[in-house]
Amino acid sequence: MSKDIVEMIVDNVLQGRRNKDDEGIEDGVVGQPGVAELVEEALETGIEPDRILLKGLSRGMELVGAKYESGEYFIPDMLTAAEAVEAGMKVMEPHLTGQGDNGGKGKIVLATVEKDLHDIGKNLVAIMLKGAGFSVIDLGIDVPAARIVEVAEDEDAQIIGLSALLNTTMKNMEEVVTQLEQKGLRNRVKVLIGGAPTSGDFARQIGADSYGKDAFAAIREAEKLLKAGGDS
Repeated sequence: MSKDIVEMIVDNVLQGRRNKDDEGIEDGVVGQPGVAELVEEALETGIEPDRILLKGLSRGMELVGAKYESGEYFIPDMLTAAEAVEAGMKVMEPHLTGQGDNGGKGKIVLATVEKDLHDIGKNLVAIMLKGAGFSVIDLGIDVPAARIVEVAEDEDAQIIGLSALLNTTMKNMEEVVTQLEQKGLRNRVKVLIGGAPTSGDFARQIGADSYGKDAFAAIREAEKLLKAGGDS
């Protein structure tokens, strides 16, 4: 092949191609290897999983993020790219086990708060966090504060990521912060929030540690929180 296989993984993330049957932004790519096949081939040829993860999948999503922020890509493009990364991660998973429970970076518990059933944004963040090297425990939608805090404590997570799409449910994020304080965990577990009705001001109001305005910002904030925790 004229192009390095890891570079081809990046290209296919940008194209949003999970496998060889997927169409891409460019014409004439159906039938060519997609992310899943390329990741499998890379592993078979002995390329280190860390390189595939960081220089291929994560790099691809970084470029997608830059295109999204510049207005070249839109939410559907972002979602198809994230699905391509997820396809690659599924191939990678057996090769990542045993490399440390923290996925190389840290452990984060994700949840859409109680009485909120929206999960597209949270799912995208979960995929991207995994691609960035985090260990992710996704509790799903409509999750009570007590359950979120319980899992964070049991799993020794460094970060809790909370999502809400409704004004009526975003207040449930504060209950997670309150319960962390009541259990004496607040200094150990950072809280990152996101979702359409939330903001940096709201994060400060409820005592959360950070706010991600979109999936890409959420990854950056999670990395900052992890670094801050390690420095303390």
